[in-house]
Amino acid sequence: MRKLLTALVVVLTVVPTVAAAQPDASRPVRPVTVMTYNIHHGVGIDGVLDLERIAQLIEQSGADVIGLQEVDRHWAARSNWEDQAAWFGNRLKLHVAFAANLDLPPVNPGEPRRQYGTLMLSKYPIKHFTNTLLPLYPTGEQRGLAVARVKVRGASLRFANTHLTSNNHAERLEQAQKVVELLGTSKTPTLLVGDLNAIPTAPEIKTLTAVLHDTWTEVGVGPGYTSGAADPTKRIDFQLHSAGLKPLQANVPVTPASDHLPVVASFELR
Repeated sequence: MRKLLTALVVVLTVVPTVAAAQPDASRPVRPVTVMTYNIHHGVGIDGVLDLERIAQLIEQSGADVIGLQEVDRHWAARSNWEDQAAWFGNRLKLHVAFAANLDLPPVNPGEPRRQYGTLMLSKYPIKHFTNTLLPLYPTGEQRGLAVARVKVRGASLRFANTHLTSNNHAERLEQAQKVVELLGTSKTPTLLVGDLNAIPTAPEIKTLTAVLHDTWTEVGVGPGYTSGAADPTKRIDFQLHSAGLKPLQANVPVTPASDHLPVVASFELR
């Protein structure tokens, strides 16, 4: 695995068809709906590559801010060399920020670089977007923490999106510790979403929930299993939040569009 020295971030500005609501001084509490979804580069449990059904799922969820994992940009034939970040932005008319955790030269000179990572989509402008590479073991795959500031009807939301390693507990624990370090103790309401590849009782998740609240345990109903999609048995996809965000409800929509199920939650942002 090629070791990357820097994290590449691509921000694609797509103006929504409907303008974001203006701040209302008489209403200090702002509702916001959030989705996290590992999309498996658009390939569902039926083996079909279909970005449209994912786009429709996002629309149906009513999500204002979305964190996607396992997103391809000109990556390989498996996703028809599609720039999936641009595709979702154009299809949904949302603001887009892509973090390339893997960044390889093109197959042929002059073609776009091959990138793979995480994607943020938002009805509101994405500000101050960064991606920081997380600890990497010699046999691992590079992962990152993407962080953005989103202005939601006049209120600031810090939105973080990650995908922790799947095959090494020690590496994943170091990554979780780095996430806590990077997020720090900001007073800005913060949401961390992503495929964390560990169940709630794992030490790496406990590291995160020592400083952030687990939305599902607060307002979710049932086990909230997200993996695998055909017959889910584990909850490894999370929405974790800080003070300033009050969770109202959370659900796991059932869909064959990926090998994971998404998590959708609604909050009051203060």
